[in-house]
Amino acid sequence: MDAKLDVLSTPGHLVSLAARGFARLSEARLKPLGFGVGTLPALVALEEGHASSQRDLARFARVEQPTMAQMLARMERDGLIRRMPDPADGRSRRIVLTEAARAGLPEACAVLFQGNRDALAGFSEREAEQFVAFLQRLIANLDGLAEPGEVDRTA
Repeated sequence: MDAKLDVLSTPGHLVSLAARGFARLSEARLKPLGFGVGTLPALVALEEGHASSQRDLARFARVEQPTMAQMLARMERDGLIRRMPDPADGRSRRIVLTEAARAGLPEACAVLFQGNRDALAGFSEREAEQFVAFLQRLIANLDGLAEPGEVDRTA
């Protein structure tokens, strides 16, 4: 078999194609609701109380601080979040959802869940559960392979 064709069948390439496909599908469905696929993890973290600072959100979403700062600036511009003084630390700012974001989040999540169901059409429930478990193991393996000195995006 041609080595170039083998590369196109590797898990890394296939996962990348699937991720891009999910992102395109999700963006197309979320855009009319005023949300972007990249903002949903941060919005859900805020809604569920998992994070309230830029640092916590970056850790939760597993992105670098500068990336989260840019995302938060866009979210603030789009009226999805507000930054407020932290009552416990006057130097810090807490990030909170706006009422508009809070009101639209359930529909946005429903759209994402439907997209996942659509993408997994033809999979049995057991296959879908196994697929998720395999992806979680793959991600854990990849996290464990970080080179010394690389930035740990979860810290």
